[in-house]
Amino acid sequence: MLVRCGACGHRFPVEYRGSACPCGGLLDVRHCPERTAAALRTVFDRRAGAASLARGRVGGEVAASGVWRFRELLLPGDGATLAHPEGDTPIYRREAVSRFAGVADLGLKHEGQNPTGSFKDRGMTVAVSHAARHGATAVACASTGNTSASMAAYAARAGLPALVLVPAGRVAAGKLAQAVAYGARTLMVRGDFDDCLRLCREAADELGVTLLNSINPWRIEGQKTIVLEMLQQRGWQPPDWIAVPAGNLGNTSAFGKALVEARDLGLIDRLPRIAAIQAAGASPFERSYRTDFRKRYSVRAETVATAIRIGDPASHDRAVRSIRDTRGVVARVTDIEILAAKAIIDAAGIGCEPASAASVAGVRKLVRAGTIRPGESVVAVLTGHVLKDAEIVMKYHSTKGRGRHSPTEIPAELRAVARFVRAS
Repeated sequence: MLVRCGACGHRFPVEYRGSACPCGGLLDVRHCPERTAAALRTVFDRRAGAASLARGRVGGEVAASGVWRFRELLLPGDGATLAHPEGDTPIYRREAVSRFAGVADLGLKHEGQNPTGSFKDRGMTVAVSHAARHGATAVACASTGNTSASMAAYAARAGLPALVLVPAGRVAAGKLAQAVAYGARTLMVRGDFDDCLRLCREAADELGVTLLNSINPWRIEGQKTIVLEMLQQRGWQPPDWIAVPAGNLGNTSAFGKALVEARDLGLIDRLPRIAAIQAAGASPFERSYRTDFRKRYSVRAETVATAIRIGDPASHDRAVRSIRDTRGVVARVTDIEILAAKAIIDAAGIGCEPASAASVAGVRKLVRAGTIRPGESVVAVLTGHVLKDAEIVMKYHSTKGRGRHSPTEIPAELRAVARFVRAS
């Protein structure tokens, strides 16, 4: 295993806790497992089968983790392994969502069923484990909500002080409450996410705290397991497409890395195409994609999909590589399209935060544009739990329209209840 700069190629020791090279390039982790593809599949599948047996036992968290079963491709070696456990998230299939999206073979990989309610737990279990193994004294992150909740939980697990910077007045109450409850020191910055990340990077350089945003290479290693687990759940048969919401572009980067590694190791024989979906009000990557990535853009982000409300994605360069490696596409969807997709997902009994629904809204848009064919197989990733942005849910359903279910106040009388029973 080696760690090197993706821009200049400079190599770093595995214990290096920085997120970037002095040249400004982001770091990549490269693995050289000694096992064959067949041997890796066998050990990964055996661990998956043993996971249910390990749950609830003392010391069983790591065995039960849907992340650490892939440890040879994450963070090999001895030392602290901090798991809750995480991963082992399901792939749902719902006819109503498939009809809405326009593809018959649609799976919904629900990362909202991780311990703190989002995919961030996959990256944090690896990044915090690495930090703890190599002498971190404190950890920090900038966040639109989910990152702070996850980092705070795993920092508490490790016994590390945690510093969270969030944009003041722009983080859902439930997400903010998680960070506070888990014990993080939370600073509310008068600015947006990009201002918070800039301050965090400066703090990492000047104050010696370990930065755990998705520019941290060990975050990317953990987030790769969304794809590795999905491939395992499909019997190592890749779908034609993987659709993912795109904000800071950590998942887009991780997905491409996971797929290329899986192909090069012989775990799969072909690459699915990645569809990275941005909200229209926060779509600098989509804008860059339309120039064939000849120019990088930043915007002042605004969207109801708070988890991807990011105007200057830090993992831009890594994500470009992922899109090119997989012949992927980048699309944008409006807030109206996001909320319409969310309403369908919610009504199917699954539920997700608004940013998650961008993946399904994007599939629908790409099918209508002829980019995704109705007969192709698609896995759309739902990144967060339905309760992550409860305020937006209630606001959406407080208005009239198809698919809306506004609560109704009634007197404490049976006849009032009966009126609604008969109406339904």
